Amino acid sequence: MKLAKGFKGRGGKIFSAAIQRLEKSYQHAYVGRKLKKRRFKSTWIMRLNASLRIYGIRYGVFIEKWRKSDVIVNRKVMSELAEKEPFSFKSVVDVILKTSS
Repeated sequence: MKLAKGFKGRGGKIFSAAIQRLEKSYQHAYVGRKLKKRRFKSTWIMRLNASLRIYGIRYGVFIEKWRKSDVIVNRKVMSELAEKEPFSFKSVVDVILKTSS
């Protein structure tokens, strides 16, 4: 019942209803942790795409060339570079575009 404290209606007062609500809340929490990862990845992709468009490069083309190059950096780091260090980001993009050709 301590874990069900704050639930609305019967979910916080009746033992059997509290158990059901807790099980459902655990399911929602599990799904939420997966969705959090998905949302962060899509945010990184949007940041990269916006930053690459400044240089006239499409995201899909860039990813294809990135995979062919020897640069080992993930999307998170690349999006942070694009946001906080645009000159460093541009140099990494140039390296990726040159090595993949």
